[in-house]
Amino acid sequence: MHAWSWSTLTKVAGHPSLWLTAVRQGLRLAQPGWWRQWPPVPSVPDSYMRFRLVTAYGDPEAELEADDVVTYLRWCRTWRALAR
Repeated sequence: MHAWSWSTLTKVAGHPSLWLTAVRQGLRLAQPGWWRQWPPVPSVPDSYMRFRLVTAYGDPEAELEADDVVTYLRWCRTWRALAR
């Protein structure tokens, strides 16, 4: 499953204030031991992505909407600031 499309990455790239949050969330959600597999790129477990797609769109095969990812990252950044 390729949850991240080029349009999503481009959209996030257009928001430099979210870059650090995107990296943090990517590492938090990555499969344990992701660095032991080639290529060593953190990826979200398929089961988690299916769950999130069902809860967001009602379909485990839905495509992530780039605007929804930006909204999620803004929420994560705000939540982190409030939790301090």
